[in-house]
Amino acid sequence: MPATIRIPTSLQGLTEGSSEVEVPAGQVGAAIDDLITRYPDLGERLLGEDGKPRRFVNIFVAEDDIRFLDGLETTVTDGQVVTILPAMAGG
Repeated sequence: MPATIRIPTSLQGLTEGSSEVEVPAGQVGAAIDDLITRYPDLGERLLGEDGKPRRFVNIFVAEDDIRFLDGLETTVTDGQVVTILPAMAGG
């Protein structure tokens, strides 16, 4: 059973309208790499030049922010959900 990455509405135009994408379980970084391989335009929106998530992009495994876990090395098991959540700003 693969893991699932949930794509926010604001990025679904880059995933051909997909709101969820199945990826192999493993580590968050590998799951994101798999996602970017399928949808290359997501790469610059999710990761900086250093290969780390951009400051305004939050990534959760289940309900835990990977910044407080092992970052991109956080384990994703079969059936788990990875959620990409861009920060919103306004005034």
